[in-house]
Amino acid sequence: MRRFKGYIFDLDGTIYLGERAIPGAPETVRCLRQAGCRVTFVSNKPLEPRERYAEKLTRLGIPTEPADVLTSGHVLGHWLAAEAAGARVFVVGEPPLLAELAAFGLQITNGTQHSEEADFVVAAFDRTFDYGKLNTAFQAIRRGARFVATNADRTCPVEGGEIPDAAAVIGAIEGCTGKQVELVAGKPSPLIIEAGLARMGGLSPEQCLVVGDRLETDVVMAQRAGAVSAVVLTGVTRREDISRSSIQPDYVLESIADICSV
Repeated sequence: MRRFKGYIFDLDGTIYLGERAIPGAPETVRCLRQAGCRVTFVSNKPLEPRERYAEKLTRLGIPTEPADVLTSGHVLGHWLAAEAAGARVFVVGEPPLLAELAAFGLQITNGTQHSEEADFVVAAFDRTFDYGKLNTAFQAIRRGARFVATNADRTCPVEGGEIPDAAAVIGAIEGCTGKQVELVAGKPSPLIIEAGLARMGGLSPEQCLVVGDRLETDVVMAQRAGAVSAVVLTGVTRREDISRSSIQPDYVLESIADICSV
């Protein structure tokens, strides 16, 4: 594997699982940084602001500043603020995402009597999703709200397996409204990789390696952007999945540790 000027790493299943760093992850990131390579972390999970992810990475032995982390929630907040500054937004998501979107000057309608009058409905990974939230999203979209999402992952890797992710929320809203989601900010959207490239000083896609554990998000994002891709086998994807898929990464790695050992 050749050395790249920039590395864009997924987090869950690539850098860590739960509260445990993937063996070799801290050493690999340290190796790349010492070689002068630029490193950015991206996550489709909108459960925490960038500061919390940076704190977690630092705690796991990978010193990280918030600016080095991009989440689907942060990228969506940028897009919404540019698309409709001050818009009313109903969020099917958890409290940290509501706070992050509010920081962009958006009016969060959750918990108000005007929830169904939102300009946008946001679907996200939400472990508190219930019928009340579904009905509010349904009513808002029926009244003309635009429908967007942070990410479209089917599952989220955790220690010992996987749990349902934002695709389940998107599917429920699409199912009752008959309206498809208009925009997904997270991987494989070009929005998030463009933000990552800008963060690394405007490197071109060809100068970067995108490393993640999902073919349909990490690898597809890299391929659409013209970057080189590597899938690791420490998360969702198994080797047999690759042999059956039409999505083929440039590299298949047992883990992130292979990057500095080959």
